[in-house]
Amino acid sequence: MTATLALGTYRCRAIPEAAARAAASGAWIDTAPNYATGQAQNLLAPALAAHPSQNVSTKTGYFTAAAGTDAVNASVLTEDQARAGHSLAPDYVRWQTSRNRAQLGRDRLDLVLLHNPERAYTGDRSALHQATRCAFDVLEEEVAAGHVAGYGVATWAGLEEEAFTMGELLALAAEAAGGQHHLVAVQLPVSLVIMTPITQALHGRGPLPAAAAGLRVMASVPLHGGELPGMVDQELADLIRPGLTPAQACILAVASCPGVTNVLLAVSGAPH
Repeated sequence: MTATLALGTYRCRAIPEAAARAAASGAWIDTAPNYATGQAQNLLAPALAAHPSQNVSTKTGYFTAAAGTDAVNASVLTEDQARAGHSLAPDYVRWQTSRNRAQLGRDRLDLVLLHNPERAYTGDRSALHQATRCAFDVLEEEVAAGHVAGYGVATWAGLEEEAFTMGELLALAAEAAGGQHHLVAVQLPVSLVIMTPITQALHGRGPLPAAAAGLRVMASVPLHGGELPGMVDQELADLIRPGLTPAQACILAVASCPGVTNVLLAVSGAPH
């Protein structure tokens, strides 16, 4: 196992308890402003306040209807843009990054990820790349201002569908920075269901080896939304490593994948 476990809060139904446990162990915490119907960051704040050195990553892109209304009232989105529920508009990215800082209680964010940027311009790579570059411009400004330590991209299908490649993202970041950039992480789904990144990495190809050169690579949904342990029998688990439970085997398959640095796990409740 070469990667470390981290707390993901997308489907986490016990955020305060899970955050306290994660912070006590030093595990990375990942969140977004639209998680838990927009309450995830506020629920994380007490644990982060109790552990000032705790690392946390958040996002900008998706937003709740209530946040969309706030963005319209702040004149960073039009009503049409707000109805989309997702934006890479520079004014919105700047506003949401500031809002993230306030909700998390942090003067400086460890990591801000563009949340599924492929959602912005489906089928139009040129427009998507231009929008991504403009968002990177804002995030480089936030780094220069001391508000953000680094940024990255959290994608569901952008890399697999080749809406962009890691090389293109790094080039866009370099353009935005005018040289040395602060794109330091990528988040993507990796599991025994979404196996393409694993099979490619074992042959030195695909996004994971490309991202691994100095970047944090965060694997999401390693248990495929909780479905995988029920799909993997003991025979397959023993094939991965004898003696492991199906859930452990599924996690190990991702956590030992070349290039992966963090594996994001959520919890369904306090006992979990």
